[in-house]
Amino acid sequence: MSLFEIILLAIALGVDCLVVSFCQGLVTKTNRTKLSFKMALIMGGFQALMPVIGYYFTDSILVYIYSYADIIAFIIFTLLGLKFIIEAIYGSNECEVCKVCFKNLILMGIATSIDALAAGVNLRLTSANLLLSVCIIGAVSFLMSQGGFWLGNYFKQLPSKVLEILGGLILIFLGIKSLLP
Repeated sequence: MSLFEIILLAIALGVDCLVVSFCQGLVTKTNRTKLSFKMALIMGGFQALMPVIGYYFTDSILVYIYSYADIIAFIIFTLLGLKFIIEAIYGSNECEVCKVCFKNLILMGIATSIDALAAGVNLRLTSANLLLSVCIIGAVSFLMSQGGFWLGNYFKQLPSKVLEILGGLILIFLGIKSLLP
């Protein structure tokens, strides 16, 4: 996986962080700076941790799936991309998450990073540099979370569904690319 593809993957994974933080930015009236930093740190941390777990889990089954790695990467990226798009079109309103305590921040971090677990499998299957990948994914998610929070706080009208669909299309593009020589 090239550096450009890792950056695209990081942006696609960071969309959930951006959307959840955007929604929180819409409703937060006090302690905004502190909350935006905590949210970004937790979400970026989970986005960086989950691919590591997925990456090393793959090692235990790699012997059985190596010859199918390109097809598996295509399927995972495509399904994740379709999931993003379907949730954007038919999903519930994520902006209902208003109460923010440490427990809720952790739950938001986990919820926004489930897709990153599957991305870790793809990082292993494509022999991507794990350290570089998780640093980029974590940093991009941190920045997108910060950006989403402040966009929500100041602009209040950013179309989050469009961002989710764009993230889904990026993942589908990465899936198709995995099949090309």
